[in-house]
Amino acid sequence: MFNATKMHSFSSYNKTSPMKHFYVLIACLIGLCAQAQITGKIVDANTGDPIPYANIQCDNQGLISNEEGYFRIAEAGTTDDTPILISYIGYAATQATPASLRSEMTVKLIPATFELDEVTARTPPTPEVIMATVRKNLKDNYKAGENPFQTKIFMRETSAFTPKKLLIELEKSTGFTKNNLKAFNADLAKFTSRAVSNPSKQYTDVLFNYYGVPKKATYKMAVAKATKLHDKNKSTSIEDMQDNAMDLFLKHLDTTKYYRIKSGWFGTHDTVTLRKDFVSNKKQKPRTELTSLKNNFYGVLNENSVFSKDFEFIHEPKDYSYKNEGSVLLPDGNFAYVVSFSPNRSRAIYTGKMYISENDFAIIRADYKLVDGKKAGGLNMKLLLGVKFSENLKSGTMIFNQRPGGDGYYLQYASAETGQYFYLNRPLKFIEITKEEKDVVAFDLKIEGNMYSKTEYLNLERSEVSESEFDAAKEPEFKYQAISQYDPKLWADVGGIEPLQEMKRFKAEETP
Repeated sequence: MFNATKMHSFSSYNKTSPMKHFYVLIACLIGLCAQAQITGKIVDANTGDPIPYANIQCDNQGLISNEEGYFRIAEAGTTDDTPILISYIGYAATQATPASLRSEMTVKLIPATFELDEVTARTPPTPEVIMATVRKNLKDNYKAGENPFQTKIFMRETSAFTPKKLLIELEKSTGFTKNNLKAFNADLAKFTSRAVSNPSKQYTDVLFNYYGVPKKATYKMAVAKATKLHDKNKSTSIEDMQDNAMDLFLKHLDTTKYYRIKSGWFGTHDTVTLRKDFVSNKKQKPRTELTSLKNNFYGVLNENSVFSKDFEFIHEPKDYSYKNEGSVLLPDGNFAYVVSFSPNRSRAIYTGKMYISENDFAIIRADYKLVDGKKAGGLNMKLLLGVKFSENLKSGTMIFNQRPGGDGYYLQYASAETGQYFYLNRPLKFIEITKEEKDVVAFDLKIEGNMYSKTEYLNLERSEVSESEFDAAKEPEFKYQAISQYDPKLWADVGGIEPLQEMKRFKAEETP
């Protein structure tokens, strides 16, 4: 890190040299770039283990550490002594500053756990009573605020597509010449080999302001920054795989003809052609990045709501066994019950732990995952329809913060991981549209593999606004900035979630 004191003495050392001043200017710029953000790591003081999902409060922004314990703070607007409050359930809170983090980036939190009978003189309630009170208080604890608000949200999505098998067999071809067939097989071999040997990943980061007037049920979204880190030459979903395969097929079909696509039991699809004079009569409303992001955002909120019936460990007490693990200290000095849960019946699928406020019985944190061998959903029609789907990974963390004044809780952070096994055996035909003898090109497409996705949501700051301020807010369209390699400078000036090492190491392959 560039030292301002040394810079001053250096410039005074030789005031008459223009080149010296130039070097000083460059050094200043480098120093400013290096100080554009502050990075720290939070660990357990006793074990040295990283602490994920710790709270970091700096000015009005509420940040969180990632799974590796790292966090970042934009240095804009801070000074060397700006207070940074760091806290985590069950640990004594501590304070740092930008200056202290630049000197020593590791922050050590000291455990401060207590047994329940040490912090209360009364007999603690049973876990069943605790959960019954949680359910009774859900509507009051998580009611929507009534006043217009503005929030700053950061979201990151990670998706991966890993095909284990990819077979595309040309069963019939009346429209291929020998040269077409030879070229197609060469492209096909390259396509399938690359897809299997080079699994793909994609990282999407977006920062936006979200405005709302709850009593009118009206909301707006204004995107400040959005990036998409991926290899454009790789498929990141089955849909991408099908699109890429379709492009490959079309490349080798007769460019002067029209074809109808038939995909087995899926029926007959739209007309496709490479003719430049083709105009489709089908009118489709364009799907913008903004509408897609909105749909995704609302999905994240619904999926991480305590009212979601998917969280059966909250809503189906007969299916679960609960255990009171004691009590832990909260950052505000109050205490929370720690209630673990596990299946009591075969239909229950989750295991995990909840932290429940002793004051109002609100769930302030929930960690959950599938029990080994359980599945969150699936479909097996492999023999009848050639399709099999199984959701064999589902886990997550939800953290809730209390609104100022104690008027209910809002979702501050959520992390959800899902994984699916899939099998698809789909016949595919290109049938020429003509009254004469038809060209037919028939393929057999088989794909087997795994899909993975992870979504992280962070509410950086929340404040109330007037209705006139809401009315003045704009909702412009936006485009993701496509990048092929992680670049820390892109997000250095704003808060967010520090990327994991795998994202930092990501680099798209160069097209041969």
